[in-house]
Amino acid sequence: MIEKLISNPLTLKRYRNFKKIRRAAISTWVFCLLLFMSLTAEFWANSKPILMKYQGQLYLPSIIKYHPEVFGQTEAMVTNYRKLEMTDNDWSIWPPVRWDPFESNIEMDTYPSGPTSQNWLGTDDRGRDVLARLIYGFRYSIVFALLVWLSTYVVGVILGALMGYYGGKVDIWGQRAVEVFESVPTLLLLITLISIFGANLWLLILFSTIFGWMMISIYIRAEFLRLRRREFVDSARALGATELRVIFKHILPNALNPVVTFSSFTIAGGISALAALDYLGFGLPAPTPSWGELLNQAQRNFTIAWWLAVFPSLALFMTLVVLNLIGEGVREAFDPRKS
Repeated sequence: MIEKLISNPLTLKRYRNFKKIRRAAISTWVFCLLLFMSLTAEFWANSKPILMKYQGQLYLPSIIKYHPEVFGQTEAMVTNYRKLEMTDNDWSIWPPVRWDPFESNIEMDTYPSGPTSQNWLGTDDRGRDVLARLIYGFRYSIVFALLVWLSTYVVGVILGALMGYYGGKVDIWGQRAVEVFESVPTLLLLITLISIFGANLWLLILFSTIFGWMMISIYIRAEFLRLRRREFVDSARALGATELRVIFKHILPNALNPVVTFSSFTIAGGISALAALDYLGFGLPAPTPSWGELLNQAQRNFTIAWWLAVFPSLALFMTLVVLNLIGEGVREAFDPRKS
C-alpha cells in the first residue's frame, strides 16, 4: 500500500531497503503501537467506563464529562462511576486499567504499595497507579520530543540553509553563533531558566529549541555548500527563479538526508532530556504523569519500592532502544552505497 504512494524510484528503493532490516521494521511497528496507546490512553487506563448503559441510556464517560446529578449523585462534585447502583439491565465496559493517572487508591494502607491485582505495577508514594502514569507519561514524553524535534529542525534547517547558500560573512557570523551556542552548558542553563521562569510544557519546548538547533544546522549547511554550485541550481537561476525559490524549492529537497537520518535519534534525545529534567525536579509541573518523576520517587524510596525503579526504567529503556533501532535502519537505508 505504501509503495504505491511512492513515485520517486530512489525513495522507493530506500523504503524497500528499510523494510529488509527486520530489527528496524519491527521497532517501527512497536513504536507505532506505543504511540497509538498513548494517544488513546483514556481507553486503556481510566477511572471512567469506555461505554456504559445506565437506566436505558448509553453514555461515553471516557470521552464526555457528565454531571453527577445525571446519575443521581447529588452530593458529589465529580461522578464516581464505581459507586453507581447498576441493575440487571445496566452494563459497562471498563478500560483494562481502572485508574486514571491522578487518582489515589485509598484502599491501600501505605504508599507506595507493591504490585497487586488492583494495581498491576504497584502505586507511587501518593497511591497513584504506576501503569496508568507510565501510559500517560509516554504521551507527554513523545509530545515534548516531537515538538522539540520539529521546532529545532525548522530553525536549524533555515539557518543552516542560509549559511550554506550565501556563504561569506553570513556563513562566518553564523558559524560563530553556532560555536557560542554549542559552548553553552545546556542542561545547567535549562535548569537556571526553569528556576527563574517556572516549568511548563511550552516553556520547556521553547528553551530546548533555543539551545538545540545547532547540530542539524551544521549538516544542512554542509549539504548546501555541496549543492549550491550544481547544474540544476544554475539552471533555476537562469530561468529567473528567486533566491528563496532556489533555496527551498530546488536545493532543500536534495539536502534533507540529514533531517531524515537523525530524526529518530533526536526524538530519543528529547525523551531522555525530559526524563532527566523531571528526575531532577525541573521538568513538567506536578501532578503531570512523568517517567522521570517516578524515577525520582524510586530514588527516594529505593529500599522499599523496587517497582518504582524497575518499571519506569524498562519503559524508558525499551522506548530508546526502539527509536535508536529505527534510526540505524533509516541510516542504512539512506546509505548511498545501497541506494
